[in-house]
Formats: sequence, structure tokens, C-alpha cells
Amino acid sequence: MTSKIDPTAFIHPLADVEDGATIGKNSQVWRWSHIMPDAIVGDNVMIGEGCHIASGVVIGDNCRVQNGCQLFEGVTLENSVFLAPNVIFTNVKFPRSHRKGKFEKTILRSNCSIGANSVILCGIEIGTWAMIGMGSVVTRSVAPGVTAFGCPAVAKKNKNHHLEKLNI
Repeated sequence: MTSKIDPTAFIHPLADVEDGATIGKNSQVWRWSHIMPDAIVGDNVMIGEGCHIASGVVIGDNCRVQNGCQLFEGVTLENSVFLAPNVIFTNVKFPRSHRKGKFEKTILRSNCSIGANSVILCGIEIGTWAMIGMGSVVTRSVAPGVTAFGCPAVAKKNKNHHLEKLNI
């Protein structure tokens, strides 16, 4: 198995990109990050320091994965997703040390943003342009354009309110 690392990608010498990983054009992987076999990182992606990208994770183009994020098998980020520092994804609802089997899928749709120190439960979808406030525990799917926060996270703002402020 060989890695497919585009020649324009930057891999810090202290990062660990395992054989079989794919890293796209102009992407950056910073120190102490670990990208496992069969993980796919798109074009123009920034993976910050100390991140873990497990096998089978898919990261679309133009995403930012800030320092300390943990993406486990079953997670897919579409294009232009932003993960603030220390976002954690789960992939098993009822973990046990002896558990075997398949992992639940979690999908983050394009242009959504996840605040720092948030925890995302597996098996959900976060809609396009949705925004999750920092420190949230997301246990249910979040509709497109909605801002949700809290523990557990609930919708707090009307759809697309932040798009109007940003003139998008």
C-alpha cells in the first residue's frame, strides 16, 4: 500500500502520514498529527497540530481542521467545513473494550462550522451552513443553516441568520 500525497502538499517532518493515506493538492499537515491508511484529505485542506484522522475518514476540499481535533472512522466532512480546536467525534454509541463491528457514519455538510471543544455523537448529520457553538455536545442532527449550542445542543437561532450578517 502506498500513500498518494500530492507533490504540492506540505507534510511537517513530525507528522505521521501512514502508507495508504491520500493528501490532496496544496494541503498542509502540521506537527504531531496522525493520518491513518485509507484516510482521504482533499485539496487545500489545513490539518493543525496534534490531530488524529482515522482510517476511512473523508475530508473534502478547502476544510480547516484546527489543532487537537479527533476524527474517527465513519466521519465525512464535505467541502469547506471548519472545525475549531479540540473537536471530538465519536463513532460508537455504546462503547465497550471488546466491541467489534461497523462504525456509525457522521456527515458534516459543506460550509458548516463546529466550535472549539465540541463533541459530536456518531450517526448524525450537520447541515450545510449550520453552526455549532463552542463547548456543545451534539447528540442529534442539525438542520441546514441552523445555529445550535449547549449540552445537549439545541437550535437557538433561526435558519440562515448568520448568512445575512456575512452577506453570503
